[in-house]
Amino acid sequence: MRNVAIAGAGMTRFGKYTDRGLKELTREAVTAALDSAGVPKEALEVAIVGNAAAGLITGQECIRAQVVLRSMGIDKIPMVNTENACASSSTAFQLAWLYVASGMYDVALALGVEKMYSEDKARTMAAFSAGVDVEGLRELMQQLKPPSERAAGVPSGAGTSRSLFMDIYAAGARTHMAKYGTTKEQYARIAVKNHNNGSLNPHAQYRERYSLEEILASPMVSEPLTRLMCAPIGDGAAAAVLVSEEKIAQYTTKPVWVRGTALASGSDHRDVDGGISARAAQKAFVMAGMTMRDVDVLEVHDASAAAELSLYEELGLCAEGKGGRLIDEGVTEIGGRLPVNTSGGLLAKGHPVGATGVAQIYEIFLQLRGEAGDRQVAGARVGMTENGGGMMRGEAAATTVHILSL
Repeated sequence: MRNVAIAGAGMTRFGKYTDRGLKELTREAVTAALDSAGVPKEALEVAIVGNAAAGLITGQECIRAQVVLRSMGIDKIPMVNTENACASSSTAFQLAWLYVASGMYDVALALGVEKMYSEDKARTMAAFSAGVDVEGLRELMQQLKPPSERAAGVPSGAGTSRSLFMDIYAAGARTHMAKYGTTKEQYARIAVKNHNNGSLNPHAQYRERYSLEEILASPMVSEPLTRLMCAPIGDGAAAAVLVSEEKIAQYTTKPVWVRGTALASGSDHRDVDGGISARAAQKAFVMAGMTMRDVDVLEVHDASAAAELSLYEELGLCAEGKGGRLIDEGVTEIGGRLPVNTSGGLLAKGHPVGATGVAQIYEIFLQLRGEAGDRQVAGARVGMTENGGGMMRGEAAATTVHILSL
C-alpha cells in the first residue's frame, strides 16, 4: 500500500437550509476542498460520495454522487455512492484512501452531503428510525421508553416528536448512572464544553454558549437528556481531496497523512470481541503503529452527550465508569490533556448525517495544520476521528476510525 495524504478539505456551515439543495451544498464544500488542496477539478480521478437519507428526505436515490457532482462540472470519472448511516462519508473517505493507497488512482475526492431538515418533521424522524433493524422497531421502542412515558401510559414519542436514537442514548445513560453513579450534571458538562467549542467554529450550526444551569433547564428530550445535550437536525456538506505520496508535492507543502483507517460492524459477542469503537480503533492504531497515547486531539460521534462520555471509556481515554470524572477534571477541553470535539462536535457543529464523517476529518485537518483559529490545540501533530452509524442490538451498526498526522 502507498502512503496517502489529505491535500485539502472544506465544508459548508451546517444549518437548516430550506432554500438550499444537495447540489448547492456539494458545490460549496467541494470547491472549498479543491481550493484548499490547490487541485483543479479536472485532476480528480475518482469520487466517493457518502449520503444516508436523500431517498427518504428528497426522493433522490441510486445516483446521488453523479447528480450532485455533475451539477458542478465533475463528470466522466468513476463515482461510487456509499450509504452507511451516520458513517456514510467516513466510509467514503476510507474507500477514497483505498483507491489511492492501492495505486489505482492518484487523486480522489471524498464527499459527504445531507439534507436532514424538513418542514415535515415526521419524515426526518422516519429517516432516523430507518437506521435500526426495522423488523424489530416497535418492540425496541417499547423497551427504550423513558420512565415518564411509562408512568403516564402514553405512546412512545420516539420516531415522531424525537429521534429514536435519543431514546437509545438515554437508556444507556440511565444504566451508566445506576451502575457507576454518573450524574446528569456530568452529561451536561459535556454539552457545555461542546457548545463553548462550537461558539469558536464559524462552520458550526449553533454558536451560542450555555451555562450548566441552562443546559439542564432546556426541554427534556428523553431522561436524562435535555435538548441541548442532543445533536440538532440540519443540512450540510464536507469534502476532502486525497493524493498519493508520489503526487502530493505537486499540490501542497502541508500534507496531512492518513496513518490508520478502519471500518467495523457490530457484533453479537461484545463480551468477547469488545465494543465496536474499541475494535475499530485497535485496527487503526495497529495500521498507524501508534496508540492512544500518541493522539493530541479527537473528534468523536457525540450524537448525544451520553454518547461522548461512553466513548471516553470505550476508546480507553479512561477506565470504565470513570468518564464522568474525565469531564469534571477538564481533561477533554481545549487546553486539557486530550481535547475532544474541538469543532463543537455533533452537539453544536450539527449532524447532517451523511456529512458528519468528513466534517470530523476537516476539523482534524485544520488542527494538524495549525489553522483552527481560536479553538486551536497547541502543538497538535496526531489526530483521530471516530464516527458511528446506525444501531443494532445495543451498539452502532457501523463505525469508522481514522488516524491522521503530520
